[in-house]
Parts: sequence; structure tokens; C-alpha cells
Amino acid sequence: MSDEIQESTKVAPPSPVEAIKLSSRGLRGGIPEFLAGDQDHFDETGKQLLKFHGSYQQEDRDARKNRKEGVPAGKFYMFMVRGRIPGGLLTAKQYLAIDDLAEKYANKTIRLTSRQSIQFHGIIKSGLKPTIAGLNHCLLSTLSACGDVNRNVMACPAPVKNHQAHDQLQQDCMAIAMHLAPKSTGYHEIWLDGKPFKDEAERQKADEEPIYGKVYLPRKFKTGLALPGDNCIDIHSQDLGFLADVKDGRIQGYDVLVGGGMGMTHGRANTFPHLSKAICYVSRERLLDAAEAVVKLYRDHGNRSDRKRARIKYLVADWGVDKFRETLKEYLPFPLELPKGIKVTGHDSHLGWNPQGDGRFWYGISIENGRIKDEGDFRLRTALNEIARKLDKPARLTALQDILICDLAAADKPVIESILTAHGVALPEKVSLVQRYSLACPAIPTCGLAICESERALPTVVDDLEVLLREMDLEDSAFTIRMTGCPNGCVRPYQSDIGLVGRSGDKYLLYLGGRLEGDRLNFPVRDLVSRDDVAKVLRPVFQEFKQNRNASESFGDFCDRLGQDRLKVLTASAV
Repeated sequence: MSDEIQESTKVAPPSPVEAIKLSSRGLRGGIPEFLAGDQDHFDETGKQLLKFHGSYQQEDRDARKNRKEGVPAGKFYMFMVRGRIPGGLLTAKQYLAIDDLAEKYANKTIRLTSRQSIQFHGIIKSGLKPTIAGLNHCLLSTLSACGDVNRNVMACPAPVKNHQAHDQLQQDCMAIAMHLAPKSTGYHEIWLDGKPFKDEAERQKADEEPIYGKVYLPRKFKTGLALPGDNCIDIHSQDLGFLADVKDGRIQGYDVLVGGGMGMTHGRANTFPHLSKAICYVSRERLLDAAEAVVKLYRDHGNRSDRKRARIKYLVADWGVDKFRETLKEYLPFPLELPKGIKVTGHDSHLGWNPQGDGRFWYGISIENGRIKDEGDFRLRTALNEIARKLDKPARLTALQDILICDLAAADKPVIESILTAHGVALPEKVSLVQRYSLACPAIPTCGLAICESERALPTVVDDLEVLLREMDLEDSAFTIRMTGCPNGCVRPYQSDIGLVGRSGDKYLLYLGGRLEGDRLNFPVRDLVSRDDVAKVLRPVFQEFKQNRNASESFGDFCDRLGQDRLKVLTASAV
């Protein structure tokens, strides 16, 4: 085994994935040969390297479940492809190109992700290359959308123009994304028909990774930027977060937050969700140096033996802030300045009709669980396609899996609303607060890690809660509800007012006590709750909330004040 890998761990042998990365020849591996062959899926090496190119190999679990008796038990392989779209910014032409790719190669739906990007599902191997090439042809990419690198960088998408902070946030978001992108030429060689290097030494020189090195990062790495008054991206869930210091409408610098992460493993107490900690402060001019320093520290000190404990949050949790801060000093090209203690103060969904401050408007459209599709009389995909073609306006994707249509004139509002209504799509003001702040991961049938349903289960849970809240006259209470099919926490359930994490079959672990602002973890209160019983289990809690909440107290704050023990008693009293 390589001395480089052994030196990076020092404690235990590296995981097999480390060897795959080391011998990948700039992330190429055998991907070109597999694409040219007649196999319907990649081997383990190809499957791991494919992630760096923005794709996961998956199995259609519905096909497995619905297989007829006597039919051989082979797997139906398919692929998910994810875009890299920093800050969620799209032109109308890019959106239409995405829609076209979904029609040609995927399952005719577009999935908006909780990281302001898009995913295609149901792609078979022959459609993999044209899908990835198609995204690149419209000036998007899939490089580093997945894999052990910095992934899609998030930023508040609101196109506010009456001060400069929002635009500066987007500019800094793009700068970080480009600075931390892998440098390997293998991506363009494989997917965009670049010419392979004939000379191995020349290839190695072209593929040098000054930030990542030969083995890249120990695990995935997620970065986001936020404004204090609008934590719509959940900055405390990010491996690396930049919380803006704003004065007179301009960003002066950032508090650098490190160590957020939602993933955990059932039954392993040494894995847990963790909110990021304030490490230092940097001026805006030093932003890229700070981002690179944190990534390099993680590269050198992250766990390369146990991938379940390989995230940077475990360095922060195990070392403590002081040790992390002292180690980071060795990587910064300037003296470390202590953080200013900037706090999150608000959260906005950005839905509906909003002034941009420049005489134009944006219109935020709610997309239930991020799935853009046509189904019966509900034809959301057709509606968004028509809006893009008719108005030719840029769009922005949100961390709540919604879409904002930007730069609109006042006369465009009735046009958009007429199109949405004609296609059976509810206008934003008709969407309940429960649905507005709900999130679900895709889970079954596409995700191999899913234990339970999520995207297909949450709408029923939301319907049940809407009935309950109307009955109690609480429908004006805003709170987040997030469901995941497994404990990896892709839609950040451990920060939400109500979190539902897949446990077994149709049963979930129920969490309460987080809040909309995303700056507090929730706690488990009842295990193995059937999805059909969620509203019933929560009924006593909402009754207590209605009777005993303080003035202006949110549901999450009330649950946090009530405490875990009392909530366990209340939820145990139901069903």
C-alpha cells in the first residue's frame, strides 16, 4: 500500500476506496473501457470512480420488488446523474436543455436537490455519456457533483438587487466552486471526447491536483454561504460555511464555520449529526485562501480507514475547536483572526411574488419534494417548460427544492399564474405552510441506501398534518418537517422542527426540537413510528403547543423548551 495513504491514516489500514482513488489515473480508471463495452453496469472500481464524474450506479428497486414469480433474479441497473450548479443559477436555455435531457435519457422527470442542483433518475448505461455531455454543452457540469471532493457550493438564491450583498454572495459562491473543482483532465477526455494522452508523464503532469493530491479527500465535502438574516441554505449543516459580515449592504468578510454534517449510522454511537462551529474570521479578499486551507487540513487529517467517520465534523468534534483552530493556523497564509460571533437570525422560503429592488420581480414556485413531473392533470414539467419558453427568464434553485423565476416585469405575473393554473399547479399562496417547509430525499426506488420510502411517503404525512392543524386552528404555524429513507440525512432532518428518519419498512425514528433557522439539532422522542401514525403521534404534542406555548414561540422552540423527556411521554400516549 502507498506510503502516502499510510501516512495519512497512521492508525488503521486505509479503506479499499483509498486504493481505488490512488490508482485511478486521474479518475479515469476503467470507465472508458466500460462505456465502450456491452455490460449494463460497472464493477466496484468503476462504480466508485463514477461518483467523481457526477453519477451513481443504482438499481431499480421497484423492478426487483415487482419481479414476477419464476423470472430470474437479475438486477435492473440504472444511473443517477447530478449537476454541479453553484448557487442554483440557471438560464432559461439551460433549464430547457435539462428538460430535454430528462425526456430523452431519464425517467421524464427532473429532481431538484436540497443542495440547489438537479438530478436525473432512471438513465440506462447507453444514455450516461449523452446526458453528461448534454449538461456540459449547455455550460453546466457534473464534475465533483458527487465523490470525495468539494461538491455543489450553495448560496442564498434570492436575486435581491437593492444592495450588493446578495450578488457578492453569488460571486463568492462561484469563485469557491471553481477554485475547489478537481483539475484532472480525465473528465473531459471521457465525456467530451477529449484526446487521451499518449505520454504517461505528460498525463500525470496535466492531472496534478494541487489541492486534493493523489487520493483526493477522505469523504465528501460540502460548502455553503449565507447571510445572517436568511439561513435558507442551512449553513450549520455544511462541512464548510461562510456566514457573511454585512455592513451598508456590502459583504466585508465572513465568519468561517467548520464541521457541520447530518450523516449517522443507526447503532453506532460514534456517528452523529453535528452543527458547524465558528473557527475564524476572514476578509472577503482572503475567502479562497481560507477555503483551500480548510480543505487541505481535512485532506491531511481526515479518517481514511473508516468511511463512516471520515467527515470533517469528526475532526472538529474529536479535537475540539481550539485544537482545530491551532492546526488550521499551519495551513493559512495569513494570521488567524478569531470569529466575530455572527448569528443566524432568520430563514426565508422565497416563494411567491417578490420585488428584486431593481424594478423587477421574482416568482417562487413550490415544488413538492423537488420532483418536476407530469402526472395526470398535474403537469408541472410542462408548465415550467412553457414558462421558460414564453418568458426566457433566468431561474434559481433553492435549498428547499423549489424554483425561482427571476427578472420579471409586473406584466409577467398573470402570465405565470395562468400557465400554472392551466396545468393543475397550485399557486404559492395556496400551498400550506407544512408543505412549504417540507423536504424529502428520493429514497426508494432509486437509492440503494434507503431503508424506507421518503419522497413517495411524505405527501401523505403532510396531508394528515394539514387536517390536524386545521382542526386545531394551527395552520398558520410555520415549521420544518423533513423525511429521509435512511440515517444519512441528505435533506437535513436533524435540524428540523420535525424529523422522520427511516428505520424499518414503513417505520421511522421521530425527532423533535430543531427549528426553522437551522441553528439547533433536534432529539429523538419515539422510535418505529408508522408513517400512517405520524399525525396521531404528534396530536398530543400539538395540543400541548396550542395550550401552553409562549407568545410568538415557534413549534420547534416550544418542543425544545418542553424537553426530550416530556415529549417522549406525550408521544407515547398516542396510538
